[in-house]
Amino acid sequence: MILSFYLDDTNPVIASPEAFKAFLEYCYKHGVKGESSLILGYDGESLAHDPDNLEQSYLELAKTAYDKGIDSHMEIMTHRELFDFKAGHIHEHGIHEGLWLHEPDVSVETYQQYFDNILNEGQKYAIKFTGITWPGCGCDSCTIRYNELRESGPLKINPAVWTALLNLTKQGKFRGRVLASFYESSEDEYGIYLKASDGRYGVYDLMPNCVDHFGIWENTLEHVDPDYYISADGTEGIIIRHLQENAPYCMWYMHWQGLNPENGVGWEAFKTVIERIEKHLGDQVVWMRPSEIVNHYHDAGGWDFRKEL
Repeated sequence: MILSFYLDDTNPVIASPEAFKAFLEYCYKHGVKGESSLILGYDGESLAHDPDNLEQSYLELAKTAYDKGIDSHMEIMTHRELFDFKAGHIHEHGIHEGLWLHEPDVSVETYQQYFDNILNEGQKYAIKFTGITWPGCGCDSCTIRYNELRESGPLKINPAVWTALLNLTKQGKFRGRVLASFYESSEDEYGIYLKASDGRYGVYDLMPNCVDHFGIWENTLEHVDPDYYISADGTEGIIIRHLQENAPYCMWYMHWQGLNPENGVGWEAFKTVIERIEKHLGDQVVWMRPSEIVNHYHDAGGWDFRKEL
């Protein structure tokens, strides 16, 4: 079974670059592979434009993340309001990026230009993105609008988003030719779903089937539980359940607030889970980046590639 994860909200505001370095080094040492989001406009301005020493240190580390086994995903540009790339700062008011991805009247061209601007900002520091994460939002205005959209059917991302991502992939703007995105999630009804493709190129929604028990964004101990993943004796937990059910993968998501080694309440639990996997599962599991998973799946036309791992 394949193991992987994606880590949301990674940025130098929540924890120092030294914390991100410790995370990358730990993952590399233990062969752990996954994804960490890179939010270039998290603090209202682009990290890649005139960064201070702290921001520059973080960007230099982000540039090395892929070599340490960790993909870099866009969590769009700000995780808040849309970014004004001409002015160089966040819009003080207006629609939030996560909601904007769901608006049915936005064109392919508009999405494509916005994404391209983000990719160009990353390229200033030789950072290549491998996919996209949907930034959720629970503010009053977004909640009201999400409910309005649900009145016309199940909530879904505008299909123009997938087309825009595919177009940029074909132009070589992303690191690879197949993109992983994270939108839907379920412990039971999980899967991988093709959103757009053209020959060797594709965009997939790779659903996590394991939730965050490393402190979540609240960074509170009540949300920490390593046994949820795998028990101390290696006989129980969501990883074991998926393995016994012959699931092709077990992918969980985490948040930098709870996971980071500097002030995250879930860091020790994360290391405990890794130690238990190493102790009990051996060659029954293999770590892969999300970008590797979707690339293999796309080329093989299914999960048969696992036989060769």
